[in-house]
Amino acid sequence: MSRIVLDGVGLTFRVRRHVRMSLKDYVVRQMFRRSINPILEVHALSGVDMKIERGDRVGIVGHNGAGKSTLLRTLAGIYKPSHGRLTVEGRVSSLFDLTLGFEMDATGWENISYRSYLQGETPKTVRAKRNAIAEFSELGDFLNTPVRYYSAGMMVRLGFSIATTIEPEILLVDEVLSAGDLSFQEKARERMRSMMDRAHLMVMVSHDLVSLAKICNRAVWLDHGHMMMAGPTDQVVAAYKAAATAGQAKAAA
Repeated sequence: MSRIVLDGVGLTFRVRRHVRMSLKDYVVRQMFRRSINPILEVHALSGVDMKIERGDRVGIVGHNGAGKSTLLRTLAGIYKPSHGRLTVEGRVSSLFDLTLGFEMDATGWENISYRSYLQGETPKTVRAKRNAIAEFSELGDFLNTPVRYYSAGMMVRLGFSIATTIEPEILLVDEVLSAGDLSFQEKARERMRSMMDRAHLMVMVSHDLVSLAKICNRAVWLDHGHMMMAGPTDQVVAAYKAAATAGQAKAAA
């Protein structure tokens, strides 16, 4: 059984105010007994409650900085909630940070193994998939070359080809993926559609509200880490668009 339950989940980052500080600032702060480099607390998520069951396709909407990608990374286990409880039942497959785990001095072939291991594959399952991954990437002899010499498009091609060989239970997708030229993008879209159909449940972040309405049966609206609304996609999207329009009109007045 696959499901996700968030009960009052919050996430707070503790960061330094100054990434770098000049010697002059350091001396002045010491002279006046000021904090050298105070720690700030950034509340990225606050009191998020949600239950996602098998069969659900959930879209996350909100403005830039609303906490959408942070929520997705929390579901993936990249961030641990600062408070509240998160329950994830089922194998998580994430389609973001596609080149995470790449070794820049290793070849494409070697990185197929490294990245696959991060997805929970074993040497045996990698051997069974590596030729199919290579064929889908269309990188040919470049797979014998260290990936540090790849273009950005080639890196994404390889990362996408590896990430989408999994059999998804819980599928997490961050934005629309752009991988290579037009012909490859069509292949990528077809594979994405297939993965979405096979996944037990899916959570998707996108600014493309039209696509979300077509794909997702439910949606969640986030604003500065707070859950403003959750429910049927058409209702949530309509409320979000109305609020955004009202905000633009107020700013223009």
